[in-house]
Amino acid sequence: MDTPTNNSKILLALNKPKGYLVTRSDDLGRKTVYDLLPQWAFDEGWMPVGRLDLESKGLLLFTTDGKTGHVLTKPGNCVKIYEIWVRGHVTQEHIEQALKGVKSRDDLLKALVVEKIGVGGAKTRLRIQINEGKNRHIRRLFGALKDNKFGTPLKVLDLKRVSIGSLKLNIQSSEWRFLSLEEEKMLLQHLKG
Repeated sequence: MDTPTNNSKILLALNKPKGYLVTRSDDLGRKTVYDLLPQWAFDEGWMPVGRLDLESKGLLLFTTDGKTGHVLTKPGNCVKIYEIWVRGHVTQEHIEQALKGVKSRDDLLKALVVEKIGVGGAKTRLRIQINEGKNRHIRRLFGALKDNKFGTPLKVLDLKRVSIGSLKLNIQSSEWRFLSLEEEKMLLQHLKG
């Protein structure tokens, strides 16, 4: 890890495992991401930048600076990349539909880039890029598409965020670290306030 003077004062990264809520506390007593961070992160008001649902894992940023949090989550501002496993046979037509967009109850869900990176039985591994983070965006997007062979909705079985902007996931599951000043600068330099 970098020396403390080379660390960001406003951004830290966590590799969130499955089974943790992205919230400060839970009325049902479930585990939260703050169980993985030092107590000072909670006490000093470090807030998550965006969300990952209970079953999702991967890169999650925290900040003490509201403006930075806003800039990173503003739709269209920051590309996020996910690697997912989908139950079902994902075809080129599915990929084209995901790029065009799928109408959901409330909004249009779409991806910027979808690439097939593997297949295993009746499952397909994809790498997805999005630049907005609607609630359960990727899960709802693929859930709106049907498997041509079985006629059932596609289902995201595993979802991992592997990058946010220029920052790539490079820490073990359940671990956290401060961003370096260089990483902070790279991440924020092209974003619009």
